[in-house]
Amino acid sequence: MRGMAGEHRWDDERVTTVGLLFESSAGLRRILEPLLLTDSGLSNQSFDVLVRLARTPGFRLRMSDLASQTTLTPSGLTRSVDRLEEAGMVSREACPEDRRGAFAVLTTKGQAVMEEATPLHVSHIDELLGGVLTREEEETLSSLLRKVRDHIRSLGHSTACEESQGTDPVPSGTS
Repeated sequence: MRGMAGEHRWDDERVTTVGLLFESSAGLRRILEPLLLTDSGLSNQSFDVLVRLARTPGFRLRMSDLASQTTLTPSGLTRSVDRLEEAGMVSREACPEDRRGAFAVLTTKGQAVMEEATPLHVSHIDELLGGVLTREEEETLSSLLRKVRDHIRSLGHSTACEESQGTDPVPSGTS
């Protein structure tokens, strides 16, 4: 079946754009994760959890917010936080507004690990992507990805504890 201007529907540029996002993400993970693991002993999942906590005021996020900000399922996040808790990098706190809810909190040890891991990770990102985009293109890409991310997040729902945390713990200029 054909779409507009005689093109096939599968030639739709939106399909290509989403595919390019997936391919780029998978490629970045494939290259950067082994480097991160070698440098800091952190998996990409662990780094992703820790960086979200490190960038959030008070170094704490509701577990459901953390799950929505990462690529982890709620059960995958629980296992990841369990491992980080065992390593002393994260602790859990109960949510007073919702007995079923809990917060993940970055510990002092977790902050120290991030202080060491982040510059090394950024160095690898620079080696991999330095010069590919201009500063203006990087800012545009970040802005567009934030717009897509925020739209996807808006499709979910929130609870009392989530609402008290704010909507964007990852400030502008960060991932």
